[in-house]
Amino acid sequence: MPATPLAHVLTLSNAHTLVEAAGTLAFALSGLLEAARKRLDAVGVVMVAGLAAFGGGTLRDVLLDRRPFFWVQHGLWLWGLLALCIAAMLFLRARHFAWTERAMQWPDALGMGLFAASGTQIALAAGMPALVAVLMGVMTAVFGGVLRDIVCNEIPRAFSDHRPYALCAFAGGWVVVAAQGAGLADWLGLTVAAATAALLRVLAVLCGWTLPAWRT
Repeated sequence: MPATPLAHVLTLSNAHTLVEAAGTLAFALSGLLEAARKRLDAVGVVMVAGLAAFGGGTLRDVLLDRRPFFWVQHGLWLWGLLALCIAAMLFLRARHFAWTERAMQWPDALGMGLFAASGTQIALAAGMPALVAVLMGVMTAVFGGVLRDIVCNEIPRAFSDHRPYALCAFAGGWVVVAAQGAGLADWLGLTVAAATAALLRVLAVLCGWTLPAWRT
């Protein structure tokens, strides 16, 4: 049987599903680590992981009047989230790991990049202007982490740690727009945009890049 061309397998719909599934997993993991760091109980762990994983995409779907919500359309993701939370709690209790705030930054950066790309692409497919689509991508990427931090009684890191976060998502969104304008395959634009946003965030953390802050 001849091999199926990659372009036929990775349609826009399939690419969206893969990117959103990976972003959901990454943000759920960031929520799990934060809940473990805060010593929350089982219900708290599931709630924080769910808010981090689904918050940004839900806000995007509400603003775009998109039904059903992405996590309703893919109901198995809810079971996956529950399984991940249960497995993580058992593993963390058995190993007695002490998770730090820094450990949460890596899955958070990956989820941010993936959701920035997918949110922008979905908004473009809905006929939104380029700037509006990019802002939708930023909201998709940022809002889940904001909810996670608020529930854990933290000032959202996206606004307070002075390292570029929303700006990285903003840059990734424009990569999607540029890729579409250049006529690249949709799945390739999503991949490059997600990698760009995530890499910028990782570099910001590793290199200590900061945004201007108020002077005391």
